[in-house]
Amino acid sequence: MSENNNKITLTALVMMIFTTVFGFANGTVAFYLMGYASILFYLLAAVLFFIPFALMMAEYGAAIKSDSSGMYKWLEVSVNARFAFIGTFMWFASYIIWMVSTAAKVWIPFTTTFFGSDQTQKFTFLGFNATQTIGLLSCVWMIAVTWISIKGVKGIVRITSIGGLAVTSLNAILLVISGIVLALQHGHLAQPFTHVMQSPNPSYQHPIGLMSFAVFAIFAYGGLEVLGGMVDKTKNPEKTFPRGIIISAVIITLGYALGIFFWGISTNWQAVLSNPTTNLGNISYVMMRNLGVVFGNALGLSSATSNTLGLWFARYTGLGMFLAYAGAFFTLTYSPLKTLILGTPKALWPKKFTQLNQNKMPSYAMIVQCALVIVIILIASFATTDPSAFYNVLTLMSNVSMTLPYLFLLYAFPKFKKNQSILKPFEVYKSQTWTNWISWGVFVVVLGANVFTLIQPILVDGKCQNTIWMLAGPIIFGAAGAWWYQVRSKQLTD
Repeated sequence: MSENNNKITLTALVMMIFTTVFGFANGTVAFYLMGYASILFYLLAAVLFFIPFALMMAEYGAAIKSDSSGMYKWLEVSVNARFAFIGTFMWFASYIIWMVSTAAKVWIPFTTTFFGSDQTQKFTFLGFNATQTIGLLSCVWMIAVTWISIKGVKGIVRITSIGGLAVTSLNAILLVISGIVLALQHGHLAQPFTHVMQSPNPSYQHPIGLMSFAVFAIFAYGGLEVLGGMVDKTKNPEKTFPRGIIISAVIITLGYALGIFFWGISTNWQAVLSNPTTNLGNISYVMMRNLGVVFGNALGLSSATSNTLGLWFARYTGLGMFLAYAGAFFTLTYSPLKTLILGTPKALWPKKFTQLNQNKMPSYAMIVQCALVIVIILIASFATTDPSAFYNVLTLMSNVSMTLPYLFLLYAFPKFKKNQSILKPFEVYKSQTWTNWISWGVFVVVLGANVFTLIQPILVDGKCQNTIWMLAGPIIFGAAGAWWYQVRSKQLTD
């Protein structure tokens, strides 16, 4: 009886899913790229991706329990060891790209905390331009975080959890302040609620641009693979888990829809977001600062006071996001790497890679990882001179690399269901025919979103190099994973 009382209830499950998936910045990015039209895309992503995919992860996690293997074990049991290793390697590679992207972006909230706006585009150092200076600072950040993580200094992670609370509070600030502004302005919206299916962003008015936004909508529901481990901890999972997924999907989608609509209360796209210095890296701080200015004006404050209020809105956002980035960085510097080298067969790795230091960290592997991230940062930062283009490309690279590993899980799911030797204590998909249709349907949605994202720079913006950057990571790491498995497997059999 007491064991059952300790199980996760429906309400607790919904809260856990919400905090895992919902992201404040996803609302600002959506409004910047698509305006009100992004609401429909987020709704479709919930129905066509979030709900079916989350239930698949739940079935994987309930049937194949493993403390360290996770995705590798799911894919190995469903398909084979080679497929599992390549899929897990690409999943790990997505975090390498995330670190490259975030190491550069972290300086935006850092400077915003002190100056009230993004100052990174003004950085110069010893003749290096802005993007090169950002790249060098990103290398310093990567070295510092790796060194601290190897030493096992965990106190700083606890401190950065404050950042998570600050970012969560931003949602409340947006809703409350926007509501007050709407009332004071007698229901007037800064962004007119007309032509809602047309993006105000010129890059996303073309049909290809519209479809490429789908990858952002899918990314907004990311992190679902962690849900698999919650099934056996849930009270009455056969009924509770599907309900929890559906209720969470409704709440998260409504949260995104409300957030996007409320941004239209204070933000006129042409007046605020059309500036070429605005990009996917600093959009949240630009919009929060503008919210503060509009709030001051609505209260009848002087222009100078309203601007000061806007600066403090931006600073609060910057501090919260910086601490949240830092906390995530300290965790993701070692967590995906440990999952890769300890979750896959140890024989596939050199002995040094799998050895843990006195702080239970794979220090040698972390140093190699740090060197790899630094090389990619330097190549990316010295390849372009436009800071806004630099941040935009990094964001797209991260989105593509983070969503592609889902294709491995989706491909394997029908095979997992067909394998009768696997005991499945929790099942939602009970018909093999429906399993095949839904799995391949979601597969096509994710693949299509990434394809449109990849071809959009070529067909709409005429920037072939952006497509090359987005393709480079998955191709290189996918090939590297296949090559590494082939070489190590051959050495073991010889």
